[in-house]
Amino acid sequence: MNTVTETVSATPATPARAPAWPIYRAEIACELRRAWRYPGFVLPSLLFPVLFYSLFGVLLGRGQASIYLLATYCVFGAMAPALFGFGVQLALDREGGLLTLKRALPMPPMAPLLARLLMAVLFAVLVAMLLIAVATGAGVAVTPSAALHLLAVAAFAALPLGAIGLLIGSHVSANAAPAVVNLVYLPLALLSGLWLPLSMLPPLFSAMAPLWPTWHLAQLALPAVGQPAQGSAWVHVAVLLCITVMALGLARRRLRRIG
Repeated sequence: MNTVTETVSATPATPARAPAWPIYRAEIACELRRAWRYPGFVLPSLLFPVLFYSLFGVLLGRGQASIYLLATYCVFGAMAPALFGFGVQLALDREGGLLTLKRALPMPPMAPLLARLLMAVLFAVLVAMLLIAVATGAGVAVTPSAALHLLAVAAFAALPLGAIGLLIGSHVSANAAPAVVNLVYLPLALLSGLWLPLSMLPPLFSAMAPLWPTWHLAQLALPAVGQPAQGSAWVHVAVLLCITVMALGLARRRLRRIG
């Protein structure tokens, strides 16, 4: 009996696993600090949608333009942080070796992805808040429920757009990433009716609109300001979630192959 007791007492206890939340918190803080250190990313992401809305929605807008563009520009404002933040930065991390280093570190594999997603959500919400402030200052009636609706759509937009950015960043080089992202960023805004209603464009644009994730996001945002939208909100959410899952799956497959 004494021998058994001594053997059990001599067996070292399994150390308790350290909580993962400090790692997530540190990764999020680093990601936000890195983003804010690059004015070339921060200023265009925050100010361009606000300046464009002030010009085309407030100063030059006629009729319902200021109301319509408030909803669609909340989606447009979420595009740059998600597409560039994921697409270009991932391509830079791949070629610079930072992605390989993070894979070797004892950290949850989802920590970098979650940190970048929260960064995109933060920027999207900030842009939407600035747009709402400009619209309110220009006399557009924005109720609290409408403002919350627009902020929720802007935050949700970071999910499918970030997944598309991740897909781009996993396939192209760091030099090509900005050009490829711009080829996606600008046409999507036009083809989805974010800059002007699709009814002002040839019918082909309206027929192709359901192909673009930003069109589905716009249909979620338009009812917040009393503008007509096409289709069911649940269908739009389902389509966007499917796009997110497919883009993430393809990006993960590519990263595993090159990793």
